Amino acid sequence: MSPFTQSSVYPEFLFAQNLSRFNRSMKLLPRMTVLLPSRRGGSGRSLQPPLRQTARQLAYRLAGGSIYQPQFSFLQVIFSWIGSFLGIALLAYLSVHTDYPLIAAPFGATAVLVFAVPDSPLAQPRNVLGGNCIGAIVCIALVQLFGTAPWVMALAVATAIKLMQLTKTLHPPGGAVALVGAMSGASWDFLLTPVLTGSVIILICTVVFNNLVPGRPYPKHWF
Repeated sequence: MSPFTQSSVYPEFLFAQNLSRFNRSMKLLPRMTVLLPSRRGGSGRSLQPPLRQTARQLAYRLAGGSIYQPQFSFLQVIFSWIGSFLGIALLAYLSVHTDYPLIAAPFGATAVLVFAVPDSPLAQPRNVLGGNCIGAIVCIALVQLFGTAPWVMALAVATAIKLMQLTKTLHPPGGAVALVGAMSGASWDFLLTPVLTGSVIILICTVVFNNLVPGRPYPKHWF
């Protein structure tokens, strides 16, 4: 079995492993004695320390909550770091040396999806291109019609989300594209650079990198 999928196949095993580690750590806690005054006088009687019980309950909840989060192997973490570094670095250096703005803040969120969770439906090419471009078109149109008032920013994000849902191109950074464009009073140039061109470049990086690494096929589907 691929090391990239093993951790996601056995969530119960991970839960038991985490819980076992917490239980071992609880044994290292010092015992504390709580003295209660005795009705007949004397030094009083001792109770089991509440600190240990509280710590155990907290550890159990933390260990249980982790099974609902994505599980990543060490190799997955390393390759996600390398891929996102190369993708964003390429956009940044191209922007510097070509004098074209090919990088924008929402691409950081796109990098999280395509390099950390490339199997996600929200990280597929249809979603990256469609979601980012819809966000750009919506914000530009609203800025041209109504300006950059605060309510226009809110309307741009909400409308972009709705359109992405209807077109099945949901991509969270698309909402960030709409917000950034509305805040900056974007013109139609914003759609071409950085949104469309930057999205294409980061997609090319994702396809090349993920398919060079064993166990990381990308994309799951194009459209």
